[in-house]
Amino acid sequence: MNQIINLDENVLLALDFFTANPPPSLDIGSFDLPFVVGSGNAYNTGLILFSQKAAIFADESNFKKIISSYKRVINNGLIKQAVVISASGGKDSVWEVNLAKEHSLHTTLLTTRGDSDAAKVADKVVVYKSIAEPYTYNTSTYMGMILSATKENPSEIKKHIQSISLPENFNSYSSYSFVLPDKYMAVCPMVEIKKSELFGPKLSLRAFSQGHARHAKFVIRDTNELVISIGQKNEFFGEPASRWDISLPDNADFACIMALTYYIVGKIQNSKPQYFKEGIGNYVSDYGPKAYGPDTKPFDLIVPGNG
Repeated sequence: MNQIINLDENVLLALDFFTANPPPSLDIGSFDLPFVVGSGNAYNTGLILFSQKAAIFADESNFKKIISSYKRVINNGLIKQAVVISASGGKDSVWEVNLAKEHSLHTTLLTTRGDSDAAKVADKVVVYKSIAEPYTYNTSTYMGMILSATKENPSEIKKHIQSISLPENFNSYSSYSFVLPDKYMAVCPMVEIKKSELFGPKLSLRAFSQGHARHAKFVIRDTNELVISIGQKNEFFGEPASRWDISLPDNADFACIMALTYYIVGKIQNSKPQYFKEGIGNYVSDYGPKAYGPDTKPFDLIVPGNG
């Protein structure tokens, strides 16, 4: 457990790393209606990267079905590219790259592992540097990809995060909800995944875009739920005494929103029993890898960086 830092510390380390090691520039304009494929937060990173671009999104559960349904369009030459996003360049990304190539698509892999199995078969590989992180955190891995597209200044993001003061009773809540501007709705499922990874069934952590929040997400109010509204004043959601509004700098973009929400989730993690630290060791050595097949090697508790 002593090897594992909390998510808020990880965020600050990642921002420092990218201040010293700017990620490569990613030209989203070079892609024309690609398949964008990823698992977990790699999928959500794809949604962010291509938020202003026409693309067809898929994950490990539906890519086979989706690519089959577009077979006629592919054969007509209207779809020529596939972008596979994978921090490790292993697991599902290998067959995803191979499947895209079977359909004569030009494949681009975004990864932190240039020597991975998926990198060996992809037509083009964009390699991002990352820091060593606890398994599943994937903060620097995907933040680097996002920064490569948004061109935000990581040192300015860190200054903004560190200027925020937590409410005095922050630690006392049993439930937390984020409400984000509609532009940043793709960050919401990233936060929800962190809920599953860090808290499982032990704590309620929700995230909604402003538009989705209006659709009956706060019918039930409770003073034990802190509603954290980012970038706008919250006049409607949650108990009035349990609201926290956080402003954004004018130049904020997706990396800032990701870093800010992850940082706050890390502060929640720090204030509660250490569920993740107690469970992750058994997960990476036993049933986590076994779910991928009996021959899968145990996962690293601390995933090595490449910076």
